Amino acid sequence: MDEESRSLTERLRQESGGSAAYEHLAATRDADELAEVLTAPGQPLWARELAAFRLGLAGDRRAFEALVLLLNHRDPQRCASAAHALARLGDPRTARAAAALATNELRVAYALHPVRLLVELHAPEAVPALITTLERRLRPHDPHRRVALACIEGLGTLGDPRARPALTEALAHPALAEAAVRALARIPGQR
Repeated sequence: MDEESRSLTERLRQESGGSAAYEHLAATRDADELAEVLTAPGQPLWARELAAFRLGLAGDRRAFEALVLLLNHRDPQRCASAAHALARLGDPRTARAAAALATNELRVAYALHPVRLLVELHAPEAVPALITTLERRLRPHDPHRRVALACIEGLGTLGDPRARPALTEALAHPALAEAAVRALARIPGQR
């Protein structure tokens, strides 16, 4: 069990109050039973999250919608767990969904994990979405510096020359300049 799985398991065990229902869901090997939890009425959030996470890690695409909803949740721990499962799900819709969440200005406060997921996926949608999100964060007094830093670091990791103008613009922002210098150093020179 990896660290993200351990963290999720402990958090959801506490949320469930250590219930027998939690123990059953955590132990079952029946993917259909887990998928049913995602659509059955009256299921607590912890149960839906546990089912979606387990199905996502197993590569079961029935978890996709639930994981995308959790990726956009106000609780950063839920977002992180959803991103972890989505990265392993192998669903071709994941990058497009993460790009939509990362660039949604109405939900920018929750864009950190979609940005990180895009970088992990190395999908074609990643660079344009990160550039768009970063450029919006370069406005004066933008309160979402962590999202801007994640975009800068991600663009450096991806090393795509299309990021050079946005990263150069980030140099003018003292809180972002050091990260922008590092990111620019990782982008191959123009030819």
